[in-house]
Amino acid sequence: MSKPHATHIAYVLKKESRNSGRWMEIGTANIKPDGTSGGHHINLDRLPLGGFGGHILLQPVGSRPADPMPEPDRPGEDEH
Repeated sequence: MSKPHATHIAYVLKKESRNSGRWMEIGTANIKPDGTSGGHHINLDRLPLGGFGGHILLQPVGSRPADPMPEPDRPGEDEH
């Protein structure tokens, strides 16, 4: 059985500190429509080890998500 052609890149958010993080590539995915129920089959070729919260972002091949903006340490801290 051949490996399906990747249509998307899979990312997880890796926390770098309590208030910041970056998207880390964890593999590729192939999204194939399910002709019977309107759903999709997603096949990932790997998953992260440790600290995985279950959130996976799929981006089309050739694009990359922007890293999230750091959150302020306390509410209102960035309002000067």
